[in-house]
Amino acid sequence: MIERIESTPIMHRIVKTNGMLYLGGIVADDFSEDMEGQTRQVCGKIEKLLVQAGSGKDKIVSAQIYVTDISAKGGLNKAWTEWLATEHLPARATVGVASLGSENTLIEIVVVATA
Repeated sequence: MIERIESTPIMHRIVKTNGMLYLGGIVADDFSEDMEGQTRQVCGKIEKLLVQAGSGKDKIVSAQIYVTDISAKGGLNKAWTEWLATEHLPARATVGVASLGSENTLIEIVVVATA
C-alpha cells in the first residue's frame, strides 16, 4: 500500500510505503537568511513532516542535500549537526547546483526515513 501525504500542485510532501517515508525536496520559507539560517528552517520543516507521518528525525536513513553555494557548506554543517544527534546522523550527500528555482533559495533537502 502507498499512502501519499500533503499534496502540492506538483508532488506530495511525503510518500509512505513498506515502512519507509520519502520526503520531497524541502526548502526554506524565509530566503533572506544565509545558508545556516535556511538550513535550520528546512530541518524544522522536515521534523514536522516526519512527526506528521508518525516518525521522527532520529529515523532518517539518508539525505540528499542540494546547495547553490558549496563554499557555504560550513553553515549547513553547523545547523545540521546541531539538529541531529551524532548517533542519528544519516548517510548523506551534498551536491552543488547552479539554481534551486528562486535566486535566493540556497538549500533543498530530500530525506528518506523509516516510519
